[in-house]
Parts: sequence; structure tokens; C-alpha cells
Amino acid sequence: MNIGVVGLGLIGGSLAKSAKKNTNYKVYGYDINNEVVKSAISDKSIDGELTEKRLAACDYVFIPLYPEAVIEYVEKNAEIFKDGATVIDCAGVKRSVCDKCFAIAENHNFSFVGGHPMAGTQYSGFENSKDTMFYNAPFVLTPKENEDILILANAREVIMKLGFGRVSVMTAQKHDKLIAFTSQLAHVVSNAFVKSPSALERKGISAGSYKDLTRVAYLNEYMWTELFLENKDNLIFELDNIIAELQKYSDAMKADDSDTLRQLLRDGKEMKLRAD
Repeated sequence: MNIGVVGLGLIGGSLAKSAKKNTNYKVYGYDINNEVVKSAISDKSIDGELTEKRLAACDYVFIPLYPEAVIEYVEKNAEIFKDGATVIDCAGVKRSVCDKCFAIAENHNFSFVGGHPMAGTQYSGFENSKDTMFYNAPFVLTPKENEDILILANAREVIMKLGFGRVSVMTAQKHDKLIAFTSQLAHVVSNAFVKSPSALERKGISAGSYKDLTRVAYLNEYMWTELFLENKDNLIFELDNIIAELQKYSDAMKADDSDTLRQLLRDGKEMKLRAD
């Protein structure tokens, strides 16, 4: 089995390292920065550079790039992918990527399946990648309608061998709706939260709650701008909802309304229990 990884950043580097640690697959990697490729070869994270010749021999190709870059790579290499290969992207939004890449794959002899590994850190780059990044983590697949069940079963088997704990299958539309809440909203709130003047004075009087809430404030603004705008309809809905909810707490405190405030807090606690 030959695996190609296009983009050896945090996610791509971790995918390559996980494949080398957990499987006997041949793993080839590409990055726009050739020094990263050399480093990956040197520390045996990959077996070699993902050249056109090797790409044409890959059974699975993972593309952990920004959404527009995924589309560009698939368009550029549509004639090169091995007949019967499965190409899986790892971008944080799925509708824009899948809409275009499904169409490209249908005109060529390979399969495209949208993908999203649900793991990461606030840091980026190959130097922060690790072979345990995906241990027991979820992976989401967003296939085209009526995709061959065997293609999905085989893709799931490969993904599980990389160390993931489970693989979920859903539409690209459902993925983008849910990811707006579970990931994108959290990044916006965290990023906005640390803009309080109090953030510069908090040292010595902050504990776990501050650390948990602000971890993802340190983000890649280029990547997240693209992800937010690609999914703005879903994210705006979530932002408007949380703004409205926060206003209720503010209004209750301004009115010294302890009954309403207590009920708001109780409702949130109970929703957390239900959601878990």
C-alpha cells in the first residue's frame, strides 16, 4: 500500500508519522517548502518525496491543505492520480471542497471523499507534528451521494490503522453546520475573549478555566479567515445565537434579577449534561 500526503504541516506531518508508526505502508510526502520534505525524510517520517511518478502509484492520497489549495491540487493532478485511487482532503470545511472535487473525480478514474481529522493543537508546522496526534480521535468522512460502500469501508480501515478511534460518515452540509458550532465558534469566542484589557493583568489570578477558554485564541489567522468565510452562513447563525444568549445574562445582572440569572445558569448546566 502506498500513501501520499500533500502538505507536511501539523496535520500532514502527523498523518505521515502515524502511518509510519502504525502500518507497513510506504509513505511519500510533499510540501511547498522543500526543507520540510528533507526534514521528514531525514527523521524517517516519510519514505521519500511525493513526486509525480510516486503520486501515480499511491492508493490513498491525503491532502491536508487550505480549502482552495485542495481544489487547486486536485484539479492540477486529476490526470496523474492512480486509477482507482482514493483521494481524501483534510480541510476544515467540506461543502466548497466537495462540490468541486466530486465533479473532478467523476470525470477521471479516482474517488474523492471529503475528510476531516478531528484533532490538532494551537500550534502549526511540521516541527509540532507527532505520531500520537490522532490517537483515539474521531475522523469524519463526507462522501458523495450513493458512494460505493466498499470505497468507504476500505477508507475507514486505512484511517483506523493510523490510530483514529472512530470514523463518522455524514454529508458535507451536515459537517459544516456542526463544525461551525463545535470548532469555529469556539475559535472566534476564544480570540475575542482575550481582547479584554483584563487579559494583560490576569497573571497570578487565572487558572484552568482561563487556560481552557483561551487555548485556541492563538491561531493561524490566514487559515481561519478562509475557513470562516467558506462557512459564514453557519458560523454567523452560531455567532448571532451566542450574542443573544450573552445579552440575556447581561440584562439579568443589570436588573439585579437573581431569579432569571439563576435560571439561565441552571439551563446552561443542564444543557451541558444533556449534550455530554
